[in-house]
Amino acid sequence: MNRRNFAAQAPAALAGAALAACGGGNASEHRKPTFVFVHGGWQGGWAWTKVAQLLAERGFQSVLLDLPGHGISAQMPAAYTAKPQNLAGLSMEVSAHAGLTLNDYRDSVLKVIRGLVAAGSGPVILVGQSSGGGTLSAVAEADPSLIRRLVYQSAFVQVRFPTIIQYLQEPNFAVSEVPPLFVADPTVVGAARINHESADPAYVARLKSCFYHDLSDEAFLAVSNMLTPDNPIGTLTTPVQLTVGAWGRVSRTFVRCTADRALPIAVQDQMIADADAFTPGNRFEQITLNTSHSPFVSAPADLVEVLVSLAV
Repeated sequence: MNRRNFAAQAPAALAGAALAACGGGNASEHRKPTFVFVHGGWQGGWAWTKVAQLLAERGFQSVLLDLPGHGISAQMPAAYTAKPQNLAGLSMEVSAHAGLTLNDYRDSVLKVIRGLVAAGSGPVILVGQSSGGGTLSAVAEADPSLIRRLVYQSAFVQVRFPTIIQYLQEPNFAVSEVPPLFVADPTVVGAARINHESADPAYVARLKSCFYHDLSDEAFLAVSNMLTPDNPIGTLTTPVQLTVGAWGRVSRTFVRCTADRALPIAVQDQMIADADAFTPGNRFEQITLNTSHSPFVSAPADLVEVLVSLAV
């Protein structure tokens, strides 16, 4: 098992960055990679803003993507935005994004990365969190030549099962705090729906505990105001068939989050083990953070140290 202490690697990472900045060695060999970030459910590209800012201070370029139906393209259920909310309607109103699948996510990311590579960026480091891992895998399977490294930050890796939803039904996912947050039947509304605008303090406390328990209340309020309610169910049920010859040939890192209450550490470790057994010649590099599901907002500096260490 190959686990790295990222803090111990930081000096080497900085030395490599300095060499590239000074033009030392072969230019293509030392070119700083572009990071492309894929957010998880109910988020948008904004989730990676602090990470991108810190990376920019270190001389790295980043692209923060809004997946279809998220961020600025999100359409809210009318029952969600009503004042006061229509809770009965929220449990029944079909999502405007019910028709989206993981293939839509994959294709939107591929267009961006192909544009970057065509413009001379070189293969990118593709970073994904949570359900964003499904998009990472689908993109790498479709065109591994575009990817320098995959970084799964407490994210799904569909090796044992082809769909994310199958992992949600596994016994080791039972301790996750996510399912009790759903306010509608996904088969009815076409989405995994969470009420980030709830007026119920107990529900809001559970929401914070699940994803952001290591944030202050003030920071959590800022984050929750940007979250959207619907994660299209098709993105969780679309199968991805990974192969050794495509996805399996790309270098990959898994950032384990040991205090994660959304994607339990046992599930993270099982997916790592499954992937390593699938491609024993190309195993996950493992790095561990003692954070919640969301270190991109609760510990961005630590996460940036990890990413910089992988970029040399």
